[in-house]
Amino acid sequence: MSEFDLIARYFARPTRHAVLGVGDDCALLAPTPGMQLAISADMLVEGRHFFADVDPCRLGHKALAVNLSDLAAMGAKPAWCTLSIALPSLNENWVAAFCTGFFALANAHGLELVGGDTTRGPLTIAVQIAGELPPGCAIRRDGAQVGDDIWVSGTLGAAAVAVMARTGRLDDAGLDALAGMQCVDRLDLPTPRIELGLALRGIATAALDISDGLLGDLAHICRRSSCGAQIIWPLLPVHPALVALPEAIRQEAALAGGDDYELCFTAAASRRNELQALSQQLCLPLTHIGVIDAATGVRAVDASGQPVLPGKTGFDHFAA
Repeated sequence: MSEFDLIARYFARPTRHAVLGVGDDCALLAPTPGMQLAISADMLVEGRHFFADVDPCRLGHKALAVNLSDLAAMGAKPAWCTLSIALPSLNENWVAAFCTGFFALANAHGLELVGGDTTRGPLTIAVQIAGELPPGCAIRRDGAQVGDDIWVSGTLGAAAVAVMARTGRLDDAGLDALAGMQCVDRLDLPTPRIELGLALRGIATAALDISDGLLGDLAHICRRSSCGAQIIWPLLPVHPALVALPEAIRQEAALAGGDDYELCFTAAASRRNELQALSQQLCLPLTHIGVIDAATGVRAVDASGQPVLPGKTGFDHFAA
């Protein structure tokens, strides 16, 4: 099979909203009049973002989910994406499984693949995604105010524990088979919180998705908003699969582990009842975990106010 046969068989799909999709030098898009475009891109590299033996169907899901998560954080509705993929060799079974996971998630969110590229090389997946939102409605990182509550969606820490277990950092004791599977599912199959992001327009003052760890990611909001943050460790919604693990492991996984792809957002204290009602409406836990303050940086403290993981941040690709 040639490169172009590969594209025609697996990636060329009819489009309803794009003027022109896969098959030409460029896609042609017609954004909804009066709407702004929100555009993001993420790259996944074998050995850095996923293990070599990952199920390709799950990898297809995750490759798109991490990009959809960026749209969710901004409050944007998904519209179009491109996919560029480097393959070490052409394995049709692998490509078919990857596409199953990718397009199942794309279809669930009304997202159209409109272009991309294929080449031969170390397994690398790059997705660029675009969504729409009304002008002035984007939930940016620079809107947090002193006194705002800090919230997170879902639960934290399970994906990081899956990585710890796989890389030999975690003793098998304390993580049974069921808990281990739950952690692996959270690592491989993150849920982009699109509905939540749309609902947070006009409520959240700032937001982002948690990809590199809560401490490090929340620090981005603090830098952009010229503020500080204090997280109360006992309030954190740690994934129940981690209950039997030592507290130090749970703290590292939930505060600095990354790969959760939950939303962390800030909102005025006056919106608490509204957010609790939204949590029930979406059947999604939303947890108040701390407060924005006038200090510098992000601090996590225990119930007595003592520091938790002092000096610890999230993942950094270029850190020593």
